[in-house]
Amino acid sequence: MKYSYTPQGTCSRLIELEINNGIVEDVRFTGGCNGNLQGIASLVKGMREEEVIKRLEGIKCGTKSTSCPDQLAKALRMRQQS
Repeated sequence: MKYSYTPQGTCSRLIELEINNGIVEDVRFTGGCNGNLQGIASLVKGMREEEVIKRLEGIKCGTKSTSCPDQLAKALRMRQQS
């Protein structure tokens, strides 16, 4: 299933996810630090949602209270709750 999430407080403007049976199949970020976000997307591909959340939740970017990885964790948590 495909999902979209609008991040808050980051440079990225959109996170698009494809999740099947609790496994992250694809992640695409619009905006943000392209190389870093491609790396994150590649690293989480094939992982269970819960593991991605566990590893990325709470990561901050500089003085911001969140980050693109943290927003990805929030997107996955919201998807699980819906």
